[in-house]
Amino acid sequence: MTDRLAQRHVLITGAGGGIGLAIAEACLAEGARCTLADRSAAPSDGVARLQRKHPADVAYVGVDVSDTATVGGMLFAAQAAHGEIHTLVNNAAVFEMAPLLESDEASFDRLFAVNVKGLFFTMQRVLQHMVDTRVTGGSVINMASQAGRRGEALVSHYCATKAAVISYTQSAALAMAPHGIRVNAISPGVVDTPMWNHVDALFARYQGLQPGEKKRQVGLEVPLGRMGTPADIAGAAVFLASDEARYITAQTLNVDGGNVMS
Repeated sequence: MTDRLAQRHVLITGAGGGIGLAIAEACLAEGARCTLADRSAAPSDGVARLQRKHPADVAYVGVDVSDTATVGGMLFAAQAAHGEIHTLVNNAAVFEMAPLLESDEASFDRLFAVNVKGLFFTMQRVLQHMVDTRVTGGSVINMASQAGRRGEALVSHYCATKAAVISYTQSAALAMAPHGIRVNAISPGVVDTPMWNHVDALFARYQGLQPGEKKRQVGLEVPLGRMGTPADIAGAAVFLASDEARYITAQTLNVDGGNVMS
């Protein structure tokens, strides 16, 4: 490793497992201090493992980003643990699916509360902190999705939330450019995480597939021939957080094995 993030404090939401945990591991390996946030009051097994391995560099805070009143407490805990925040990885998200004519208001509210409202107001609070402290090398990385690049018949609410992430990323980047703060997004494709077992089960229900069949299909349809791994996404996050990306802002980086070409 090259210590690309040495002396930097990275705040990661949705860090209990999957992509968020992999990003935390990669940032720590590059010398960062990390505050990891997730919905549970107690850290997950993966976070607890990182705390044992990096006792001075990992702090944990339980937060529901859809409850904007608690976001300030998360920032206070992060600063108390590691000082000013240099990078936010806005990764917390939820997924649901249903046929369009069966998609209800409750599902709409749940998805937009976390994926859009939670992301935006977390970003806003962290950006205000960066402006107030005149942080050097400040950056925000929002987690979008290939679902935000196109609609899907069974995933209308989720696709819409991720399209909003891409739009908010562009607007925030333009607003923060005078302050020297960069805002970018990562758009993963299909990534082999525990969440995909839930996604596969939903596709099996609505498309009449056998368990595991949708997951196998989507992996074969990727031009590079496989699903992504959390580590594939983590590498992109470290790059966007580092000085190597100092002239990159307002971009959404596709990390999807070639599924979306832009």
